[in-house]
Amino acid sequence: MFFTDRADAGRRLAAALRHLATEDPVVLGLPRGGVPVAFPVARELGAPLDVIVVRKLGVPSHRELGFGAIGEGGVRVISEDIVRQARVTGADVAAVERTAREELGRQAHRLREGRPRVPLTGRTAIVVDDGIATGATAAAACEVVRAQGAARVVLAAPVAPPDAVAWLRTEADEVVCLSTPRAFRAVGEWYEDFSQTPDEEVVALLAEAARSPAPTARTAGSAVEAAVESDAEVAVEVEVDAGALRLAGDLTLPRGPDGSGAVVMFAHGSGSGRRSPRNRAVAAALNRAGLGTLLFDLLTPAEESDRSNVFAVGPLAGRLSDATRWLRSGYAPASVGYFGASTGAAAALLAAADPEADIGAVVSRGGRPDLAGPRLGDVRAPTLLVVGGRDTTVLELNRQAQAELRCENRLDVVPGATHLFEEPGTLDEVAELAREWFTRHLNA
Repeated sequence: MFFTDRADAGRRLAAALRHLATEDPVVLGLPRGGVPVAFPVARELGAPLDVIVVRKLGVPSHRELGFGAIGEGGVRVISEDIVRQARVTGADVAAVERTAREELGRQAHRLREGRPRVPLTGRTAIVVDDGIATGATAAAACEVVRAQGAARVVLAAPVAPPDAVAWLRTEADEVVCLSTPRAFRAVGEWYEDFSQTPDEEVVALLAEAARSPAPTARTAGSAVEAAVESDAEVAVEVEVDAGALRLAGDLTLPRGPDGSGAVVMFAHGSGSGRRSPRNRAVAAALNRAGLGTLLFDLLTPAEESDRSNVFAVGPLAGRLSDATRWLRSGYAPASVGYFGASTGAAAALLAAADPEADIGAVVSRGGRPDLAGPRLGDVRAPTLLVVGGRDTTVLELNRQAQAELRCENRLDVVPGATHLFEEPGTLDEVAELAREWFTRHLNA
């Protein structure tokens, strides 16, 4: 799962935390990057927003190794085992703590502009960061807010490595993390914009939250139900049930006046998958228009190593049909559309040709609809074929396939575009064409 920026991550995280709205929580952002993520969370939950200022106490000879942490209100958490094993003297502890406490006081005063911190006694504290790498700072924050009187501690972050999340579950009462990629190197690689958050932005967000408290949130049974009621966006990682397989996917369910609960499923083609930046760009445009999207991998990692599997459009169409039934049974979208790329377009058309499919619309980007063969005439869903003007071979195959279609259809050629639509502005045109086609037909 990728995030546009910290505000986008916060909105998505808010939906996953909606079940905590009835617990009278306090939302605490870790400075600096955690505060822009925490701001929309506090708004969605109708909760006060504050900053949790924590200073880790490092062993003098090895600063990365923490022997404790301090927080406001004189909170002090010390690991006697590390102090003993690292042979940290009492004088060392006092010196490190004195320096850390001076900086902590200055930072807290600067960020809050002198406002008192929000009391935590007896309340649920939701500690929010923009991502977790090792988990050391997040664990220290959990200890500090518990020492400040929080009755329950929830740690929330958009992304973190699986091992860090497993460890932090022993430090917090609940951990909510939207994405736990195994191939994790740094938090910033999961954001399009991960620019540094200045103190001025943190000060402004905290001041706005204090000046205009969020309204109390309404009760909702789940994140998805909450989004349906409030027109919020749910974006979560899911395991798609595709018959005998469970396939990784990214599901976004925005509820808005245009989409009305419609979801577009992406069928990826050769050399592509749910991480494809091209398909994700189109999905983002559909989300902005109020349409839901489901991007998932039709092939397992092992299957992708065999190139012939991407042309096995029959089995891929079967998986797409199974995934569609899973989506409908679990999330009950008002209507379903297919966006197919390359060989995935053939799989989408084959799945749509099933008399029981009930697919609202199909869009093909640089697709190979010809691979759907004689079943093209069975497709009833309105179908848009989009091809690059310089992708001459595929363009001719699309013209031949269009002649076989009996449903409402259109062939749009994007001038100057090659097969991958890498030329400036060409992918934007694809996204606009898809948005117009889906919003018109999925709402019919």
